[in-house]
Amino acid sequence: MDLNQREIDRIIEMAWEDRTTFDAIQYQFGLKEQEVIELMRQELKLSSFKLWRKRVQGRATKHKNKRNFDEGRFKCSRQRTITHNSISKR
Repeated sequence: MDLNQREIDRIIEMAWEDRTTFDAIQYQFGLKEQEVIELMRQELKLSSFKLWRKRVQGRATKHKNKRNFDEGRFKCSRQRTITHNSISKR
Protein backbone atom coordinates (compact mmCIF):
# COMPACT_ATOMS: atom_id res chain seq x y z
CA MET A 1 0.00 0.00 0.00
CA ASP A 2 1.33 3.43 -0.95
CA LEU A 3 1.05 5.89 1.90
CA ASN A 4 2.07 9.52 1.79
CA GLN A 5 3.98 11.13 4.64
CA ARG A 6 0.84 12.70 6.09
CA GLU A 7 -0.89 9.30 6.30
CA ILE A 8 2.21 7.70 7.83
CA ASP A 9 2.37 10.46 10.45
CA ARG A 10 -1.32 9.93 11.29
CA ILE A 11 -0.89 6.16 11.61
CA ILE A 12 2.06 6.69 13.97
CA GLU A 13 0.01 9.16 16.00
CA MET A 14 -2.92 6.73 16.22
CA ALA A 15 -0.60 3.85 17.16
CA TRP A 16 0.80 5.89 20.09
CA GLU A 17 -2.68 6.81 21.34
CA ASP A 18 -3.74 4.45 24.13
CA ARG A 19 -7.43 4.40 23.25
CA THR A 20 -7.11 4.00 19.46
CA THR A 21 -7.47 0.34 18.52
CA PHE A 22 -5.57 -1.46 15.80
CA ASP A 23 -9.02 -2.15 14.33
CA ALA A 24 -9.57 1.60 13.91
CA ILE A 25 -6.24 1.92 12.08
CA GLN A 26 -7.16 -1.02 9.86
CA TYR A 27 -10.59 0.44 9.13
CA GLN A 28 -9.16 3.85 8.21
CA PHE A 29 -5.92 2.86 6.43
CA GLY A 30 -6.27 -0.85 5.62
CA LEU A 31 -3.20 -1.87 7.68
CA LYS A 32 -3.40 -4.93 9.90
CA GLU A 33 -1.75 -4.94 13.33
CA GLN A 34 1.42 -6.64 12.05
CA GLU A 35 1.70 -4.09 9.22
CA VAL A 36 1.38 -1.24 11.74
CA ILE A 37 4.17 -2.83 13.79
CA GLU A 38 6.36 -3.07 10.68
CA LEU A 39 5.62 0.56 9.78
CA MET A 40 6.50 1.68 13.30
CA ARG A 41 9.74 -0.31 13.13
CA GLN A 42 10.67 1.39 9.85
CA GLU A 43 9.69 4.93 10.80
CA LEU A 44 10.78 5.24 14.45
CA LYS A 45 14.22 5.26 15.99
CA LEU A 46 15.06 1.89 17.54
CA SER A 47 14.73 3.22 21.10
CA SER A 48 11.34 4.80 20.33
CA PHE A 49 10.12 1.62 18.67
CA LYS A 50 11.14 -0.49 21.69
CA LEU A 51 9.40 1.97 24.02
CA TRP A 52 6.23 1.84 21.91
CA ARG A 53 6.24 -1.98 21.71
CA LYS A 54 6.69 -2.26 25.46
CA ARG A 55 3.81 0.17 25.95
CA VAL A 56 1.45 -1.53 23.48
CA GLN A 57 2.05 -5.18 24.34
CA GLY A 58 -0.67 -6.42 26.63
CA ARG A 59 -2.60 -3.14 26.52
CA ALA A 60 -6.26 -4.14 26.34
CA THR A 61 -7.37 -0.79 24.94
CA LYS A 62 -5.39 -1.35 21.71
CA HIS A 63 -7.47 -4.44 20.92
CA LYS A 64 -11.20 -4.04 20.37
CA ASN A 65 -12.08 -7.47 21.78
CA LYS A 66 -10.20 -6.84 25.04
CA ARG A 67 -11.80 -3.50 25.86
CA ASN A 68 -14.00 -3.26 28.92
CA PHE A 69 -16.46 -0.91 27.19
CA ASP A 70 -18.34 -1.57 23.97
CA GLU A 71 -19.15 1.60 22.10
CA GLY A 72 -18.10 5.19 22.13
CA ARG A 73 -14.93 6.60 23.54
CA PHE A 74 -13.54 6.47 27.01
CA LYS A 75 -13.60 9.91 28.54
CA CYS A 76 -12.29 10.90 31.92
CA SER A 77 -14.86 12.69 34.08
CA ARG A 78 -12.36 15.52 34.58
CA GLN A 79 -11.81 16.02 30.84
CA ARG A 80 -13.20 19.25 29.44
CA THR A 81 -15.59 19.18 26.55
CA ILE A 82 -15.05 21.18 23.39
CA THR A 83 -18.13 22.75 21.90
CA HIS A 84 -18.04 24.96 18.80
CA ASN A 85 -14.36 25.85 19.31
CA SER A 86 -14.88 27.03 22.87
CA ILE A 87 -13.80 25.00 25.85
CA SER A 88 -16.58 24.68 28.37
CA LYS A 89 -15.79 24.31 32.04
CA ARG A 90 -17.54 21.97 34.44
